[in-house]
Amino acid sequence: MASVVSSSSSSKVAALAALLIVLATYGARCEAAGWLPAKATWYGAPNGAGPDDNGGACGFKHTNQYPYMSMTSCGNEPLFKDGKGCGACYQIRCLNSTHDACSGRAHRVIITDMNYYPVSKYHFDLSGTAFGAMARTGLNDKLRHAGIIDIQFRRVPCNYKGLNVNFRVQVGSNPNYFAVLVQYAGKDGAVVQLDLMETSKATGKPTGVWTPMRVSWGAVWRLDTKRPLQPPFSLRARSDSGKTVVASNVIPADWKPLTDYPSSVQFH
Repeated sequence: MASVVSSSSSSKVAALAALLIVLATYGARCEAAGWLPAKATWYGAPNGAGPDDNGGACGFKHTNQYPYMSMTSCGNEPLFKDGKGCGACYQIRCLNSTHDACSGRAHRVIITDMNYYPVSKYHFDLSGTAFGAMARTGLNDKLRHAGIIDIQFRRVPCNYKGLNVNFRVQVGSNPNYFAVLVQYAGKDGAVVQLDLMETSKATGKPTGVWTPMRVSWGAVWRLDTKRPLQPPFSLRARSDSGKTVVASNVIPADWKPLTDYPSSVQFH
């Protein structure tokens, strides 16, 4: 009897070891292809863009319209990065082995919001539209009813075709406090540093001095000064890939809050 139990235990150990090898091999292949494991949930309307106001913690608005097209997601801190992950693009997919409604097809989503209650190391809290997009044809609602699912993700270039980097001056901005939202940062998507250059009142030309701005919240950058800032302003943006673009005199002398100032530059 003892030998039978020993044989059975050995078989179970061998089977477990084989399973672990398979999982490890799958994980290695997944990571080698650039895919990482994550959890996904969804919120808002089943076919919506997430928040009721089509906005989010990044400060982006109209996320139901181009270029977001409701394919948006909250990211937990490794994705949101205290706002420096805002605008980054990822491919997501769920496999049929995870849920029978999953298609396995990859879809691109944009980080537009913060996920405050992560359920895993990487957690995408998707819009209803983005979550349903991972389903097989006709099974969008069935997949949404699954709740929390396992997915795979990888960073990919954004596609803001027809758009350049845009700067939206924020409400409350004044000569001693300047805040601006940065969006549509080309293929890189995410801006990790923004600097401002003033214009010399004496010469009417740029001063040549860049003053670092700091993140206020989301994708909003701010600069507080004891003296009035002298416009027009040039803005220099650096993406998380290290690329830099300079929008010369993009903010005019007569700038106004709640106004968009599109630039003529873009990350490529």
